[in-house]
Amino acid sequence: MYEICISTYFAAAHYLRGYEGACENIHGHNWNVEVIVRTEKLNSIGLGIDFKNLKKVTDETLARVDHLDINQVPPFDKINPSSENLAKWVFEETGKRLNSDTLRVHRVNIRETDFFTASYFEER
Repeated sequence: MYEICISTYFAAAHYLRGYEGACENIHGHNWNVEVIVRTEKLNSIGLGIDFKNLKKVTDETLARVDHLDINQVPPFDKINPSSENLAKWVFEETGKRLNSDTLRVHRVNIRETDFFTASYFEER
């Protein structure tokens, strides 16, 4: 089994509905995002996926929230834009474009600060 990982980032504002504390106020983060895919097979030149393609799909997904108030962007207009929910959303949205018979998004890590990270993955 091979794992391929890219790291990228986006900046955006959000607030947590129902949170008691400073995070209930609108504030911003420079989120770091890691997307890890898995494959058992390599292509004819020995790649599971081109890093550039993986990053392009991830960055196109993140462009939908970059430099915005995430609370205004579906589905986060209805669910809290927590790091946990953002990780699941990136997992699902990148998976729609990348998953195939031979390649699957395995895990997404969202780091909202140097010290706080949330991950989403599904057991298979």
